Amino acid sequence: MMKKKILLVAAWAAAAGISAQEISTKEKVSLTLSADLVNQYIWRGQDLGSVALQPSFGVAYKGLSLTAWGSYALTDAADTKEFDLTLGYTAGGLSIGITDYWFSDGLDPRGRYFKYDAHGTNHVLEATVGYDFGPVALVWNTNFAGNDGINADGDRAYSSYFEVSAPFQLAGADWTAAAGAVPYATTAYGTTGFAVTNLALKASIDIKVTDSFSIPVFGQVAANPCAQKAYLVFGFTLQP
Repeated sequence: MMKKKILLVAAWAAAAGISAQEISTKEKVSLTLSADLVNQYIWRGQDLGSVALQPSFGVAYKGLSLTAWGSYALTDAADTKEFDLTLGYTAGGLSIGITDYWFSDGLDPRGRYFKYDAHGTNHVLEATVGYDFGPVALVWNTNFAGNDGINADGDRAYSSYFEVSAPFQLAGADWTAAAGAVPYATTAYGTTGFAVTNLALKASIDIKVTDSFSIPVFGQVAANPCAQKAYLVFGFTLQP
């Protein structure tokens, strides 16, 4: 089953990161708008598709945020479309949130967005809690409803994923090293027990176009030891 990365703490995600220009109003409400273009969609060590456009739109107020994120294939019509909504809250280094993932493929062959039948939906609901210590960030994610995977006994797996990430700077670029694992068996991640599913190293730089406009560009080497897969990701971000 395919999942989407959660937009709660930027350093937590090993997949292609999303950055955005913040526009503040007098009420201190901030707006974020951006779109990533990636050569392949890799998320938590899983291959979720080929070349894709991944737009993001969010608003935030005093630590509370609501973000919409999507992924839409540009070269392979068979790739699954995705639309996610994340409600999050951040206080200091602590972040919590709930993400509603929707995929065009799932239990509903018609791909209806507003179908939330427990046994016939394409939605997955996930809870997240994490803490950013500065040098290191930790995050834990657990599916609690919707089209979740199953465990070895054929029951709902409450599929979970946890990750440790560390940002640093080198050679004029911003880097993030991350390691993620699935703690127990679930078909959602293709694991039969505890398994390391994501080892990633990502670098980001800004390419200056004019004095007032630059394009963030990123590259990432990622591997899934459990699935014995490795990936090379390249992308850039369009933002106001």
